[in-house]
This record gives sequence, C-alpha cells and structure tokens, in this order.
Amino acid sequence: MQKNIIIGLLFSVTLFSFVKKTFDGKGTHESNPDVKKEVFKVLDDYMNTFNAKDAKAWQATYHFPHYRLASGKMSILEKAGILDSTVFIQLGKTGWHHSKWNHRNIIQASDDKVHVDTQFSRYRADGSLIKTYESLYVVTKENGKWGVKLRSSFAE
Repeated sequence: MQKNIIIGLLFSVTLFSFVKKTFDGKGTHESNPDVKKEVFKVLDDYMNTFNAKDAKAWQATYHFPHYRLASGKMSILEKAGILDSTVFIQLGKTGWHHSKWNHRNIIQASDDKVHVDTQFSRYRADGSLIKTYESLYVVTKENGKWGVKLRSSFAE
C-alpha cells in the first residue's frame, strides 16, 4: 500500500512538472502539432527558395534582423534586400548545385519560438555529395508570421 502511494505521488509530481513546463510559455521539448507544421513549412520554403537561387524569396523566409553564426563569425542582416545572389555564385564555385535536409528535429518549442536541430547536405548537379553539416535553426513567430531568425551552422 505504501509503495502504491509513493508511486502515485511520483507520478503526480512528474505529471504536474510536465504540465507546468508545457503551458508556462517558457518552452518545452514537446511541440504543438500546428506550430510544428508551420515551422516545417518555413524550413521547406527556406530550402526550396535557396535551391532555386532566389535571394528575394529566400529572404522572405527570414525575420530581420537575421543572424548567422558560422566559421566562428556572427553575420547580421539588418533588413531584407541586403543579401544578393553572390552567395549562390560563391557556393557554385565549390560545385554546389542544391541542398537537402537530412533531418529536422524540434528540440525546444513555445508558441512563438522553436529551436530546430537540423542536418543538411550539399550536392553537385550529378547528385554526388559534397558535404553534410549539423546546425541549429531558431524559428520565430513575429507579427503573426513564422520565419528563420537565427542559424548556427558548422558550414562555411
């Protein structure tokens, strides 16, 4: 009997802890299915416009200021229109043709900010692999719109 009471108490504390963390607005490892759908749509649009080499449409998936931490350097785009197609030219010099997500895992989420553990690969036109990279994307909802606010990547 005493064992059942202890198990019941532990279950109650665990459940209360989970419910509090889920609904306190401070983020959780669980994600709302609607939020997940919106975030993955932004990431799909991000990758599709990137592969289309459409700088304007690609930036439409961002929130500004937009931050990128890569190669030990933080880059900040203050507003849309600053980024041009030179990024695609530079990548093209490496043989890059397109990129694909390998995985996207939501690791923390709230109703307006999501941390996404990602891995993507870069490919040549013939489909051969150039390299695979781990990264963290922070996707935020601002003024009713989801967008990529920050990227921290091990890519160049």
